[in-house]
Amino acid sequence: MSELVPGGNVPLPAGPVQVRVPGPFDVSALVTDDGGRVGGDGDFVFYNQPQAPGARLLGGTLTVDPARLRPGASRVTVVVSPSDPGTALSALPSPALHVTDTAGRTLARFTPARPGQETVLLLAELYRRGERWKLRALGQGYADGLAGLARDFGVDVIDDAPEPHGTPAPSPVPAADADGFLGLVNSARTAAGSPPLTADARLISAAGAHAAAMATAGTLSVETRDGVSVHQRVVSAGFAYLTVGEHLVSGPRTPAEFVSYCLGTERTRRTLHDSAFTHAGWGHATGGPSGDTYWTALWAVPLTPDGLDRTTAEVVALTNRERAGAGLRPLAVDAALTRAAQAHSADMVARDFYAHTDPDGGKPWDRAAAAGADRRTVGENIA
Repeated sequence: MSELVPGGNVPLPAGPVQVRVPGPFDVSALVTDDGGRVGGDGDFVFYNQPQAPGARLLGGTLTVDPARLRPGASRVTVVVSPSDPGTALSALPSPALHVTDTAGRTLARFTPARPGQETVLLLAELYRRGERWKLRALGQGYADGLAGLARDFGVDVIDDAPEPHGTPAPSPVPAADADGFLGLVNSARTAAGSPPLTADARLISAAGAHAAAMATAGTLSVETRDGVSVHQRVVSAGFAYLTVGEHLVSGPRTPAEFVSYCLGTERTRRTLHDSAFTHAGWGHATGGPSGDTYWTALWAVPLTPDGLDRTTAEVVALTNRERAGAGLRPLAVDAALTRAAQAHSADMVARDFYAHTDPDGGKPWDRAAAAGADRRTVGENIA
């Protein structure tokens, strides 16, 4: 497995490869010839045209089979843009590219610097060199949007090319509070001195799916019988979060009964009143042997660069407070180690594992070295 830097390249094995960029991003691809031009509009692979010969976009994963690309194709450029067109790339975490074979083995990873004013990022390219194919990391920003990028590659764009649909923007959410749920929740929060929440369609989708899965199984559970947790559903829906809380409840038949239940104990009331939360999603379904109604309510704080920086600073401050109490010297923030730590967190989310050793056998010191750290001793805490 290779940790790439801009301009770095790695040979690819024969056969299809899969490209993923976890988080609030849309992936697109442009299939071009040696001159860097598409052969036609069909060479632009994006949400509204998810398939071309040898390239298929499904569920956020781009699968490229070089042997099946159209005749004359010698390059596939991977492009990322915000899944919410109203969000700037600079407001999101750096997109992390994961390239695997069809068995799930990681071939390469690449995390570019966080974009500035760019609206689209040319993240990487798969290209033919002789009889072999290779992957090159790019990390090149593009300021003219997806439509401008497509035009420059030769795609015939009428007016503006459709922006990646990704996932719905947090607001407005049509008929989101038709049942009065959010109004009841925000009234309870206002009474407790907490700010109101905003409905988010991604959280609503995740909550509804989890409630339906619990109803089918007839049991309350963070992880349902299909092996999918409520947190995985949030991520799959496209909501990258800094903090998320949940209420999983069975029995209440109406939103009023649900909110009343949540206000009934200190533990459940604390989550409902938590002033840190800014967004909400909810869903309910009826099922199981008893015909109970199962509820999932999600309360969240979206992941933003500023929020991540604040959390990092808080962790460092708390760590140094503990070290001071033990008579140890304080720790200083190291940029390379920070990159390695953030990449490992993103990798654990993307590949659904929780361990110091990643599925490819990489260990903390391997990640630190790949990120450019020169420390001789490296320790790691994960949580």
